[in-house]
Amino acid sequence: MKPNSFAKHLVPAESTESAANGMAGASVSTAATKLAAPRLTPVCVSLSELLEKQIPPRAPMLAPWLTEQSLSMIYAWRGIGKSWLGLSVAYAVASGCDLLGWHAPGKRRVLYIDGELPARVMQSRLALIVGAFDGEPDPDGFNILTPDLQPNGVMPNLSDYAGQAAIDLYADEADLIIIDNLSTLARGGKENEGESWLPVQEWALRHRAKGRAVLFIHHAGKGGQQRGASRREDVLDTVISLRRPAEYNPADGAKFELHFEKARNLTGDEAQPLDVCLHGDDNGIRWEYAPAEDGILDRLEALVRDGASRAEIQEELSLSRFALGRLVDKANAAGKNIVLPRAKRGAA
Repeated sequence: MKPNSFAKHLVPAESTESAANGMAGASVSTAATKLAAPRLTPVCVSLSELLEKQIPPRAPMLAPWLTEQSLSMIYAWRGIGKSWLGLSVAYAVASGCDLLGWHAPGKRRVLYIDGELPARVMQSRLALIVGAFDGEPDPDGFNILTPDLQPNGVMPNLSDYAGQAAIDLYADEADLIIIDNLSTLARGGKENEGESWLPVQEWALRHRAKGRAVLFIHHAGKGGQQRGASRREDVLDTVISLRRPAEYNPADGAKFELHFEKARNLTGDEAQPLDVCLHGDDNGIRWEYAPAEDGILDRLEALVRDGASRAEIQEELSLSRFALGRLVDKANAAGKNIVLPRAKRGAA
């Protein structure tokens, strides 16, 4: 990789004392800082007006899944690598570089809002990420808000309007806003209650209406799904989960399967899962990826050889009956000869 001069911009102007002073009010209690939601008259158009309205297509930021005005989420169990991926997505979009086979057609302005990493860790990670790409952002193309650089070490709360206003001082200048993560930056109500998500959803929808994209980084719960109320996913265009492979060894480091659980804009192979591995040391990092289907087929063939039942195969591979059948049909059409055991009557 060529030397990257962007390293000197790792701590942007927005994260310095002048920016922090503009957010000092975020330390006041939520009850004291909450503002009234604006009251606006709804706009209603006729069918003909809507059909005739010139609405530009949503341009890609990191094709095929991240576009203008998209609302997305990446979630995973702690320690899998979601923040590494989130930072890499941010840098790829800001620098106009490709990542994991996804294409950034040009440079965009990115705001990365971090809620938990020490500033030194954030700096170290970004130094490694910068060296992994050939391109670099514009001087003000990648800005960071992180707790240690705030005057009181506290980030604004996305669950109240005062916190949203503080963040919007910087978010209004971005094309892509990344929230890492929901649990630390949206502190209001119980996480598993849908109402606690509504202020954050309204904030994201306001930015979407202005042409911006928002990407949420979130934790997985004990059951493996995203933590909290499932209604979060209703408004999202894309939901990506990162999962440990069945044969994972801790010595493998950041190795995971990337699955598109919801993808409004993707079809066919674009929505196929990926096997992803992050290699790195003190000198730099390197992302490797391959279609996860290859690894799934290897496991499927091994399960068939071992005499597993169809129900056991579905459970082991986390596939529905339809998804399993489609996988086998595609593999056999490509030259495989996989014969699934007969399904028991009444099996799902």
